[in-house]
Amino acid sequence: MSPTTRLASVLSMLALILLAACGTDTSGGTSGAGSGKGTIKIWSHQGQAGEVTSLQKAVADFNSSQSDIKATLQFVPEADYTKTVQATSPSALPDVLEFDGPYLQNFVRAKKLGPIDGLVSQATVDNQISSVVAQDTANGKLYAVAMFDSGLGMYGNKSILDAAGVKYPTTVADAWTVDQFQAAMDKLAPKTPGGKPLDVKENALTAGGEWPSYAFLPLVYSAGSTVIKDGKSLGNLDSDKTISAIKTFDSWKKWVNPNTADDSFVNGKAAVSWVGHWVYPAYSKALGSNLVVMPLPDFGNGTKTGQGSWAWGINPSSSNGKAAGKFLDFLMNDANIGAMTGANGAVPGTKTTVAKSDLYKPGGPLALFAAQLDKSCGTKAATKDCVAVPRPLTAGYPEVSREFSAAFIAAYNGSDAKTELNKAAKTIDLDFKDNNGYTIP
Repeated sequence: MSPTTRLASVLSMLALILLAACGTDTSGGTSGAGSGKGTIKIWSHQGQAGEVTSLQKAVADFNSSQSDIKATLQFVPEADYTKTVQATSPSALPDVLEFDGPYLQNFVRAKKLGPIDGLVSQATVDNQISSVVAQDTANGKLYAVAMFDSGLGMYGNKSILDAAGVKYPTTVADAWTVDQFQAAMDKLAPKTPGGKPLDVKENALTAGGEWPSYAFLPLVYSAGSTVIKDGKSLGNLDSDKTISAIKTFDSWKKWVNPNTADDSFVNGKAAVSWVGHWVYPAYSKALGSNLVVMPLPDFGNGTKTGQGSWAWGINPSSSNGKAAGKFLDFLMNDANIGAMTGANGAVPGTKTTVAKSDLYKPGGPLALFAAQLDKSCGTKAATKDCVAVPRPLTAGYPEVSREFSAAFIAAYNGSDAKTELNKAAKTIDLDFKDNNGYTIP
């Protein structure tokens, strides 16, 4: 080999080493930082019209605020979104992707989300409310930030409640017991057209959706049980306490308005609606000062509610994580979060926006939802002292949700609750065994 050839070979090898050093950092599944410039692709679920408009404006404002980065936004129908992310390889996913919070650990395990430390500013991270930080953390690393968290409770029609002589709770401390709830339904039935005063979004109780898990897993925790513990569902999901709570709820079906057109509450055909924050704009417009917000019934271990909602992360296969992080910093500003939560009624995901919110400040119409999240159970057991319970924090959550939903729906439609919950618990345990407990490397 001639000196010239030898020198060329050495230079070539050095170039390869430098190229590798500047490329995607795959240690710990972290996105490649990149130059912080160029085009980044973004995926979002296509939610309510107001949410879509708010996000479109946020992206447009980001693009016009600087010239180094161009963000392109693609919407995926909400009903298909999670399945689309699950079916797409990491290399085909965008730089920035929205996702339903309970699926975070599943997507981390599938290498579709990477840690955001060093990509998103510390100021952005520090401004997140504690409930979304708990949702968006796995193995001690933060993988996402969120514009909002969720509120779940019961909305009431004050006119019908007052006409029936029903005293209703407005704080966590005053939540109805099961007996008080049932007494209220007995009084409300004759005052409600058709005698069906309760809306539980029965029209959304379909297999494969997230509504059963989000809306009714709180029953399990309020009864003093849990869904999965130490990787085991058997003895938890099918415990006597869980079975009793589900049977009690099923007995309320005699009061449930089928709500096939999803308009029973706004039209005065139901007095109480078991649902989340996202209906507030429509409910408030329809009922005005007659709208009240109440906590869910207490099944013995204190009232419990769901938490967790859509969040934003960075694809570890992205080669431009720094630019993606700059976009997320911009997305989490007060103006964008204020517009988004103004459109969907959600609890703001940042401390500064909560402090400015007319809806969630003490005395505000949705202050109850913020108060519930302030008492999040986080990763600890759901005791009487906490209220908001995250859906099971495991990469196996999709299986847990699928099996719980199927069991809940079957029991609601007349099957034996004990049989259905036992079958679900066994199926979950077998799935966890087959997947090494869904551990995250």
